[in-house]
Amino acid sequence: MTVDPIFETDFVKEMARQMRALDTYGSYAGWSVEKVLDPYVMTKERKANVPLIGDPDEETISRVKAFYNAIAVLIEKECKLLAVPLVHLTHEGFGRALITVGKLVAVDRTLRDVHRFGFASLSKMKDEADKILSVAIERIGQHPAVAGL
Repeated sequence: MTVDPIFETDFVKEMARQMRALDTYGSYAGWSVEKVLDPYVMTKERKANVPLIGDPDEETISRVKAFYNAIAVLIEKECKLLAVPLVHLTHEGFGRALITVGKLVAVDRTLRDVHRFGFASLSKMKDEADKILSVAIERIGQHPAVAGL
């Protein structure tokens, strides 16, 4: 059995770590990384089963937070500065995700329809995280003095 190389990436490893950290009852013990991260995969069939309008449940909100926490950890690894994620959502699933480094807002994402949060595949999730990460690293590089405060 060949292992998909995506499971060897820092991002997917960190996502698995973040999800396992949320597992206070040990439900994920013995689960593969693929199974732990499966809720992030929002196939067309799964998306069709989620209503267009709805309020996110606590599990979904936790997954959103884990996604941005993982990105913050990767920012810290890359630039050796503390990255602090903040996800603020209304009960309807609208809000923002911020990651600050020092006094610099390195990531600022508007969140909508969080109850439908997910990606077409783990590869798409990693691509999105890589985009966010590269923009954040570039901002930190452009404003090192602010990031170092």
